[in-house]
Amino acid sequence: MKTVILLGTVRKGRQSHKAAHYLERRLQALGIETDLIDLAKTPLPIAGTEEAETPEAKRAIAHIGTRIEEGNSLIFVTPEYQGSFSGVLKNALDHYWAEFQKKPVGVVASSSGRMAGINASTQLQHVILSLGAFPMPNKLLISEVHTAFDAYGEPKEQRIVRSTNKFLDELLWFASAFCLKKQKEVVV
Repeated sequence: MKTVILLGTVRKGRQSHKAAHYLERRLQALGIETDLIDLAKTPLPIAGTEEAETPEAKRAIAHIGTRIEEGNSLIFVTPEYQGSFSGVLKNALDHYWAEFQKKPVGVVASSSGRMAGINASTQLQHVILSLGAFPMPNKLLISEVHTAFDAYGEPKEQRIVRSTNKFLDELLWFASAFCLKKQKEVVV
């Protein structure tokens, strides 16, 4: 089983990348293969523009699409900006559709305040449905993300550990169920 983590933040001084790397380590400790797609390191052109039609851009878009398609489940990680999820994540999602079909998707949202990205997470779950994927009911919300992790990238509060356990249990349960269903479809 493989989980793809799509990190939707590119800002200087970003903080939600800490959550993405923490989840990556947790999944790997459980024996789950991961692929962390950091949109700051693998930028995509704005969907629908001439820039997106260049040969180099098409190759980059196809490469990330293949990585997404190889995942049995996905995790979208986003900070909350002005009450919504990040524009860079929305742009990435606009490049793909078939790659998300019938996959469970977990949402991780963070904010510098106490609301923990609740608005971004709710909006993102609606977009996931529009992509033909299945948003997990349980979200991982991280408030005051700038102080939530220590220097080693570990959560400072047990509530984050407990929430992460619940989040990953649900995502991996659904991913396993979908894998079994796909295997049965191949056999038939």
